[in-house]
Amino acid sequence: MTKVGEHITLDILGTHGEKKPEFFEKLVYKIAKKAKVTVLEISKHKFEPQGFTLVALLAESHISFHTFPEKGIISFDFFTCGKINPIVALDIIKKEIKHKKIVKKEFNRDNIIYYDDIYSSPGLKKYYLVKDVLEDFSSKVGQHIEILNLEQFGKSLFIDNELQVAESDEHLYSSTFVNSGIKLNPRKDKSAIIGGGDGGVARECISQEFNYIDWFELDPEVVEVCEKHLSKIGKKATTKNSVKCVWGDAFESIKKVEDNKYDKIFVDLNDDQYCIDLAAKNINSLKRILKPNGTITAQVGSQDKKPKQVKKWLSLFEKSFGNTSLDRIYIPSFDCSWNFASSLNK
Repeated sequence: MTKVGEHITLDILGTHGEKKPEFFEKLVYKIAKKAKVTVLEISKHKFEPQGFTLVALLAESHISFHTFPEKGIISFDFFTCGKINPIVALDIIKKEIKHKKIVKKEFNRDNIIYYDDIYSSPGLKKYYLVKDVLEDFSSKVGQHIEILNLEQFGKSLFIDNELQVAESDEHLYSSTFVNSGIKLNPRKDKSAIIGGGDGGVARECISQEFNYIDWFELDPEVVEVCEKHLSKIGKKATTKNSVKCVWGDAFESIKKVEDNKYDKIFVDLNDDQYCIDLAAKNINSLKRILKPNGTITAQVGSQDKKPKQVKKWLSLFEKSFGNTSLDRIYIPSFDCSWNFASSLNK
């Protein structure tokens, strides 16, 4: 991590009246003395009918005050590359300015990126800490693909801003996925994978010694970028003799597949409503290519975060096959348990 300084902001709420700029100028020098920083120059501007801005240029960066008397708010900003944390300003401001509440925010000014976890709720905001961005592009089929090196979870694939897989715990996801289907029926002659561009499910099928694996993947660029940066996951599955890659729309491709071909079908699509509708639309095609007593398994998302979508997947499988079972595994990088639904083609 490369760190260039520390930064705090204080929003001082419930203030009354308007103090003169000279008051804040003296306050700047008090804070500078406590923080052991050097004031080079102070610039200020008064607005009509009220409010002003004051900025102090420091040898170590800057301090600023912005007042909003009509709202009873004073905003303070202090960024420094000095040796003392700028939070020392808080005690001084508390004593010098009457207020009801202070909203404090602290930032390390470094090269760590805070990447929004789209599963965050309004009341619990979470981020992934990103050490490095290895890839960031839009594929020809229109997916936004990123390979990010995460502080805690290592190299990870994001598609359309959503984490798909992380190096550190992908094995939990893929092994549970494949074993969920095998548990219902141990036959391992032929399998089909719908999606799964990172290669983890294909690797697991190879390790489980399936004789033939047809891998239907929409976006070859996902596979390519994962083979480049996440090679430990796929382990060059595309090069194995037992694997046949079929690029393009999987549901169009399976129309050409003969009846009763596969012992196992693994559906590794997103758990969103669009993919649920897509699977529902093509469920008869999936049944047609699945052997009697073959199993179909889909990753269906998290009961913790998307319980309604898990319920919809289960309903689809129950309606189509008359049975369904649910397996569950905690995935640390997802920060929740993940579910896999399986049905037997009776």
